[in-house]
Amino acid sequence: MNGIVRLKHIADYQKVSYYSVILDKDEEPIETADSIFEHFVKQQTIDNPEKLNHILSWLAEIGNKYGAQDRYFRNEQNEGEAMGLPPYAMGRPPVFTEDGETAPNNLRLYCHRMNQNVVVLFNGSIKTEAQAQECPNVKTHFLLANQLTNIIDQAFQEKDIKWIDEDTDIDYDNDMILYY
Repeated sequence: MNGIVRLKHIADYQKVSYYSVILDKDEEPIETADSIFEHFVKQQTIDNPEKLNHILSWLAEIGNKYGAQDRYFRNEQNEGEAMGLPPYAMGRPPVFTEDGETAPNNLRLYCHRMNQNVVVLFNGSIKTEAQAQECPNVKTHFLLANQLTNIIDQAFQEKDIKWIDEDTDIDYDNDMILYY
């Protein structure tokens, strides 16, 4: 797969800034292009709105209350540093309920936890197998997320992306283009 990767700012909370990436070959202006996270939200709003709301609630909870600590992300890396949401503990608020009972949420959102203050959000889907690489729904999202974490980490090493404000946010050129 060859293409262009550009970072896009998604939202700032009290403790976390969220970003995503735009994958395109046309270099559409960043203001009008949808990130892969925004595609995820649009699709899951139609397909799985309750499960999506649970994940969005976790993003807000992590962003405002906890910071992006490891324990709030699923460790599902594979040759990269991609992690998943929602967290493992299904009894910890915000909880997902089905038929009035607390239940596991099998919708996955893959992301890259850069540190406690910055997270890059990718895409995901309904996970139906124990291993993401074996699930026909999430496999491509999972593998791409791991590939993108490596590309982003390389951009940090090459100083295309830099930490600012004591590592509480990142700085990059809006026209920065990375290739995958």
